[in-house]
Amino acid sequence: MTEKEMMKISVEEFARVQKYMLLIDNKDSAVYKEIRGRYIELKVILTASGINLAELDVIKE
Repeated sequence: MTEKEMMKISVEEFARVQKYMLLIDNKDSAVYKEIRGRYIELKVILTASGINLAELDVIKE
């Protein structure tokens, strides 16, 4: 897998995770906390890859 393919997959997953986070009403739930963990992981990966998250990050946590 090339670096571009990996970045594409990460951006797509980041967007998907954010959609799930917005659907959850109870931010104290175990599900939300688990998804938020993945959100943070993806945010670190994308930032380290040089992706500007200003436009992509709708959660902004």
